[in-house]
Amino acid sequence: MTTPPDKPEAPVEDQEQPFMSHLLELRDRLMRMVLAVLVIFLALSPFANRIFSLLADPLTRHLPADTSLIAVEVIAPFLIPLKATLVLAIFIAMPYILNQAWAFIAPGLYRHERRMVLPLMVSSTLLFYLGAAFAYFVILPLLSIFLTGTAPEGVAVTPDIGKYLDFELMLFFAFGAAFEVPVATFVLVWLGMTTPEALASKRPYVVVGAFVIGMLLTPPDVISQTLLALPMWLLFEVGIFASRVFLRRRAAAAGEEDEEDRPLTEAEMDEALDRIEAEEAAAGGSDAQEDGADRR
Repeated sequence: MTTPPDKPEAPVEDQEQPFMSHLLELRDRLMRMVLAVLVIFLALSPFANRIFSLLADPLTRHLPADTSLIAVEVIAPFLIPLKATLVLAIFIAMPYILNQAWAFIAPGLYRHERRMVLPLMVSSTLLFYLGAAFAYFVILPLLSIFLTGTAPEGVAVTPDIGKYLDFELMLFFAFGAAFEVPVATFVLVWLGMTTPEALASKRPYVVVGAFVIGMLLTPPDVISQTLLALPMWLLFEVGIFASRVFLRRRAAAAGEEDEEDRPLTEAEMDEALDRIEAEEAAAGGSDAQEDGADRR
């Protein structure tokens, strides 16, 4: 008995095509992201100085009348406003960037994962924007008042524009990350790493931790520390509430599936058999009538 010849292997190009297609799609989407940021940056670049003035407004409005921001480096008056404009362009393009990322990863997810990941992406983006806005409208003015009011006598408060922008961006990202507490809480419960009851039992530690984080990220005064700690605590409670609602809905859905998959009882089986026999008898009677009509 002769063995059949081995089937020739597929060309290397055919074997690598799926992987290469993913790389090409990733390249295209990355280029779209960069192009979107570039287009927004070019559109905003003529207003770079105005954008930096708006970002510096929480500090400059509280500086003494005879002081202002300074530029230590020679090229800083040109580069720092452009840097602020580039960061703003990334912030504005973030929904499009996340949409491109979602379009790339969504085909590889299960249906229930797609239903969860998309709302998480949207909510995390909105919360990050909310945290950055909170830092700009609440924390930075309080910080400016504190710094200008506590300067020693004979010391002029004239911050460097580069150092100020770096500090402001650090606050934006820090508060944006701090406002992701509900998403982090929900993800932990969704992955089964903890439960809403376990998180609720840790509430005293969370409150203390929120005040510690507020102490590290804000000026050393009670008001600004509380202004960060209270939102973090409230967002933690929102995360617990959303986790409980999610678990109740998942349990209800699982109960409906179990109800559909459970075996029939004897009474239900007898009822189903009677219904089938009645349908067969009715069908047989109609067939007999049709046969009689045909004979006539």
